[in-house]
Amino acid sequence: MSSPKSNKPKIVNGPGGYILQDVPHLIDYLPDLPTYPNPLQDNPAYSVAVAEQYFVDSDDSVPEKIVVHKDGPRGIHFRRAGPRQKVYFDSDEVHACIVTCGGLCPGLNTVIREIVSSLSCMYGVNRILGIDGGYRGFYAKNTIPLDSKVVNDIHKRGGTILGTSRGGHDTAKIVDSIQDRGINQVYIIGGDGTQRGASVIFEEIRRRGLKVAVVGIPKTIDDDIPVIDRSFGFDTAVEEAQRAINAAHVEAESNENGIGFVKLMGRYSGFIAMYATLASRDVDCCLIPESPFYLEGEGGLLEFIERRLKENGHMVIVLAEGAGQELMSKSMESNALEDASGNKLLKDVGLWLSQSIKDHFKKNKMEMNLKYIDPTYMIRAVPSNASDNVYCSLLAQSAVHGAMAGYTGYTSGLVNGRQTYIPYYRITEKQNHVVITDRMWARLLSSTNQPSFLGPKDIPEEKKELPVTPLPDGEKCDAVVDIPPVTKEVTK
Repeated sequence: MSSPKSNKPKIVNGPGGYILQDVPHLIDYLPDLPTYPNPLQDNPAYSVAVAEQYFVDSDDSVPEKIVVHKDGPRGIHFRRAGPRQKVYFDSDEVHACIVTCGGLCPGLNTVIREIVSSLSCMYGVNRILGIDGGYRGFYAKNTIPLDSKVVNDIHKRGGTILGTSRGGHDTAKIVDSIQDRGINQVYIIGGDGTQRGASVIFEEIRRRGLKVAVVGIPKTIDDDIPVIDRSFGFDTAVEEAQRAINAAHVEAESNENGIGFVKLMGRYSGFIAMYATLASRDVDCCLIPESPFYLEGEGGLLEFIERRLKENGHMVIVLAEGAGQELMSKSMESNALEDASGNKLLKDVGLWLSQSIKDHFKKNKMEMNLKYIDPTYMIRAVPSNASDNVYCSLLAQSAVHGAMAGYTGYTSGLVNGRQTYIPYYRITEKQNHVVITDRMWARLLSSTNQPSFLGPKDIPEEKKELPVTPLPDGEKCDAVVDIPPVTKEVTK
């Protein structure tokens, strides 16, 4: 067996500042693997399209940034997703497994269904397992055989038929289980913590020199994974949040000095709260983790609530669950507890802030009727809407195409409207946050007519964008390849 090659990131440099942050391939450490014709060329459903346009050119890439200056560099690109003419797995040899980890999110069952359907209907794969209960299911629980009949209707309901959990990541045991079961394609659906785990699993598989493709599909309802346009389930979450905001608005309008208070998801990123607020147009104040606020005194939240009630007689407040945690910590005893995945357990800032508002109005002998709505677990549990269903299908199909083509150690994601393969280190390097100096947040402030609650000194300076994203600490490029200018046209 060949010894594994370096596991450093692969960077391809081209003219005009072109930089391809490539993903690993099985032949990086197993150079003598045979190839096979892609079964899709004989599939009646795809044979007409294949001849002209269905297969993706091996040199196709997608830019990370599409807004550039005419004299600027071409910038960072990712490998374009899609089926290749040659595959590195014979359909009869494939033994795939699927695992879901972390919290629930609309669309999980749709992704599972489409992975199974793509493997079986496109590539003729017959052996597919579901891992029961997250990562620990690899060595602590039974597996679930999956086929097209089993998954036929699962996209119509929320949750995940495979079950999920946090933590339980014993890399050696997981890879032992993969090896013992003869699994050679692993599809891992989860958030940033899950993708970090997938990266470690991939590195151990590469160290052992196994012919196993490890593929991630990013899942976070908060939309806080970097690089990708959006995460699946986010569109559904914003749509469902509208129902809660509408109910809060009805309650607020129906009571004298009524306040409808809605708490939404968003531990560290306020995207759901921001987009739901912009979509609703009934919200008077949106509070997110990225934009600090204060309660008492001139310019504070309580003063703004009083003023808005005097002007309109009612108001609606939307709060992301991670907002105001530092204010609550000052007034309450705080224990830094964590869940099994290492995430800090947040206190219920919605209940605390609701009570703080009530206490303020009671202290000042002012009438106020506050109705508190927390729809977070209801939103997580619903099935995905039409938009997310389509997106989940594209993510899953792209993941399967990549694994069959021999790519591994990557996440399937949408970048600038195109399906791509993104190396794990880019997905896990940081969290995506609302930029409060950006125009989208300015649009929200204009829509709600709320103050920013910030002075100029409170706004952090944005770091200047570097031409190349730095690699993980201490790591060097696996390969730096200069490529000639591309002159041919690429059909989109």
